[in-house]
Amino acid sequence: MGRIFETRKAKMFKRFARMSKAFNRIGREIEIAVKAGVTDPKMNPRLRLAIQNAKSVNMPKERIESAINRASSKDTAGYQEVTYEGYGPHGIALLIECATDNPTRTVANIRLALSRGNGTLGSTGSIAFMFERKGVYRIAADKVANLDEFELEMIDHGLEELEKQDQEIFIYTTFQDYGKMHKALEERGIEPIGTELQYIPTSTKELSEAEAKEVQDLIDKLEEDDDVQSVFHSMA
Repeated sequence: MGRIFETRKAKMFKRFARMSKAFNRIGREIEIAVKAGVTDPKMNPRLRLAIQNAKSVNMPKERIESAINRASSKDTAGYQEVTYEGYGPHGIALLIECATDNPTRTVANIRLALSRGNGTLGSTGSIAFMFERKGVYRIAADKVANLDEFELEMIDHGLEELEKQDQEIFIYTTFQDYGKMHKALEERGIEPIGTELQYIPTSTKELSEAEAKEVQDLIDKLEEDDDVQSVFHSMA
């Protein structure tokens, strides 16, 4: 019984840790969106998307409002968006998106994590060409009456690929058509469950189970850093 209780505690701790990380990540997205625009979501599409992402992970309304107020305060310097490039073990390319108020601290932490995980930090442009930046929207499947008709219609608004998984539909666009797709969904009264810009590798590398675990352990370690928003990789 004691061991089962400890296992449940461990799972609960991990769940709360993931939730806290998600809240911190989206909080920074909100702050960056406010700094780049205005505090009214109706006039700031990026903020509107960030708030939708916050709702998708059940971020409390008070925390969303706090992030908006904090970013609109003249006393806060705000976060910078920085992307670091490097390699993990076994030649896996890594793109590490960060939001930081102290790039010197962040790059030192990233370099240390990579070094300890048998990886290396690369120079700007050394890895990015191996990825394509895509917009990804998640919408509820019940919002679409006819999937085939919807797919054909959305092609005119930048749809590159559409994928249905269980009760959700994933919509992929180019980076350039990201805003165009958002407007098209809004016009149809479809509110995304979540949305984000992702770096999709143009080619991937197969690893053994042990090798993949080594890479994943490094990714997990990087994602533990509060400044890290997302880690993209070329592992299959």
